[in-house]
Amino acid sequence: MTGAVACIDLAGTTVADGDIVETAFAEAIATLGIVSGTAAFERAVARFRDTRGASDAAVFRSLFDEPRAQAAHMAFERSYDQLVDRRGLFAVPGAADTLKRLRSSGVRVCLLTGSGRRTQARVLDALDWWDRADLTLSPEDAARDRPCPDLVLTAALRLGVDDVRHVIVCGATAPAIESGRRAGAAVLAGVLTGPHSRDDLLAAGATHILPTVADLPALVHADAAPARDHG
Repeated sequence: MTGAVACIDLAGTTVADGDIVETAFAEAIATLGIVSGTAAFERAVARFRDTRGASDAAVFRSLFDEPRAQAAHMAFERSYDQLVDRRGLFAVPGAADTLKRLRSSGVRVCLLTGSGRRTQARVLDALDWWDRADLTLSPEDAARDRPCPDLVLTAALRLGVDDVRHVIVCGATAPAIESGRRAGAAVLAGVLTGPHSRDDLLAAGATHILPTVADLPALVHADAAPARDHG
């Protein structure tokens, strides 16, 4: 796909962080008195899981008033940093090679995240990935949160795409896929290494389902026609 841009997510798509994100969320809401074993905790965790792929800040705002949402988000970022220090972060097998193969073939790569810029930088630092992409974007770079198309369209504008049909979106969450669909991307590749199921990704508009991001270069280079499942 000549002149293409691939918008690829971090957590769950290229980064295998185990349960770090969910643990950080649980620790963050605990600072506001919502602790494991309570109905409020179960509701909050269910909300968090359902909305993975949207911005972390938006999830907290959906649960709390603004001052408490900001406090919870700050606590989340602190917990995330501490957990990364203790446990480390690891790339999904084949992810680093995928980024290299795409860029070497002329496909520009934008790494996206639903986390804040600070957390995104922590991930890129931990993996030494700053030179793996042509652009990195976080929710602060767009006017509206996913599943609105703003983040994908921002990537397209900044990287000079002249046709949204040259945009490829690859993600492991429904909001990431729906955002790409609303932006008009031609390829919407859902991967099964993250929090949302094949059915969730298809319902969001995925044109392809891949076992992992390692399968993305073959799909892109084949200029594949939309297919419902490649895994």
